[in-house]
Amino acid sequence: MIVVVSDTHRSERPGLTGSLREAVRSADRVIHAGDFTTEAVLDGFQSVASSLVAVAGNRDEPGVQDRLPTARTLTIGTFTVAVTHTQRGGQTGLTYFGAERGADLVISGHTHRPHLHTADGPVLLNPGSHADPRGGDPTYATLAKRDGDLEITIRDTTGAEKRSVRLEGRKAGGNGTRGH
Repeated sequence: MIVVVSDTHRSERPGLTGSLREAVRSADRVIHAGDFTTEAVLDGFQSVASSLVAVAGNRDEPGVQDRLPTARTLTIGTFTVAVTHTQRGGQTGLTYFGAERGADLVISGHTHRPHLHTADGPVLLNPGSHADPRGGDPTYATLAKRDGDLEITIRDTTGAEKRSVRLEGRKAGGNGTRGH
């Protein structure tokens, strides 16, 4: 399982509590879509997560920005995943960002609100903020490989499911499609 977080906005500790802390500890990989704020918080995530893939956000101090890129592209099973904190142009900018990288899924942060967009182009996922939510509950997301598909779930910090979609894997002789 992969845990996806963003917009921590802390100065000393990652702000991981309860079931989210356990999810981060037990995850195969943690993806952070920016705005740790300080190196101490980045270091805190690195000490808890077995594998951390992260990008810098717009509110990260220079020390964090020096250590992290602003964008990454990675592979999860047969899926290409592009990660950024934000892109100009909002949802359209994120869609173009993903298309430029051949991504099936784009992970971003910045708004502090969970969002899962499944219309044209790559799936857009914003996990919200686990430590500094705006206008709702603290949230994070999980990615789970299931029978060649990728299940994308937004959760509150108790682990309860808020919204989920399944991104279908590429089948022999065809392209992946999106299931709801």
